[in-house]
Amino acid sequence: MRDQAETLRLKMMRQQGELGRAIAVVSGKGGVGKSNFTMNFAITLAQKGKRVAIVDMDIGMGNIHILIGKNASYSLKDYLEGNKLLDEVIFEGPYDLKYISGGSGMTSVLDWSQSMFERLIHAFEQLQKNYDYILFDMGAGATNWSLDLLTSIDEIIVISTAEPTSITDAYSMMKYIHVRDPEKEFYILCNRAFSKEEGIETNERLKITMKRFLDKEITILGSLPEDPVVRKAVREQVPFSLAYPDALISKTLQLIVVRFMEHRAEEIHAHEQTAKKFLSKLRSIFSKGRD
Repeated sequence: MRDQAETLRLKMMRQQGELGRAIAVVSGKGGVGKSNFTMNFAITLAQKGKRVAIVDMDIGMGNIHILIGKNASYSLKDYLEGNKLLDEVIFEGPYDLKYISGGSGMTSVLDWSQSMFERLIHAFEQLQKNYDYILFDMGAGATNWSLDLLTSIDEIIVISTAEPTSITDAYSMMKYIHVRDPEKEFYILCNRAFSKEEGIETNERLKITMKRFLDKEITILGSLPEDPVVRKAVREQVPFSLAYPDALISKTLQLIVVRFMEHRAEEIHAHEQTAKKFLSKLRSIFSKGRD
């Protein structure tokens, strides 16, 4: 638990204009464990005293709440359509983690009204003011809508596996985003690695490919092992980091989270600038063709 002094310090920092970090978690294809990673990554951050919110951006297919055995009475759809207030669609998970379900039956983004975009921007603005980390769990693959959103978000975590098709799709996803925003910061993580060597090789292949063809440096977060406790945890609807804290994958995730936090701590001043640009970039992108 965060003590009172720490809570006051964070409150004062927010009053002085410090904004939370907007981070998207993406994959080139489905089935790589992206949502499971997002939830356990968020919980591990929350365990370290960080205020964390997950926004399920898999429009029409959102199910992030199922991973923690929760029901989401209302979703992002209800808020965007004006039927619920933002606070009414934010639910609580482990360690005071907050999440917003994507909901089912959401129409195509192309059918959204201007008021829905305005409400979305307002929601992101409030989240960035109130949380240290906002994790956007994106749908698999690339669409014009998701690429527009990803262009505005500060940092991207790309999840791949060692399968050749997954590596190719992860590279393609980064390429799509890089073309739109060459300054975007990418982190890569190999999930479900059958050995430490396989994880290292996968990450290095992506790092070398990005440098060779796009002249882009990316940051390796590490790799998570293939671990039978993951499937057990999914069936039990309890995140593996909570159900099996002593498992290899849980201990490895702890190290990855620390690495992620320390990397950004070294560049905090740069982040302060990019965080302030997030909402202005988002508003500009969503206003295209809607004036």
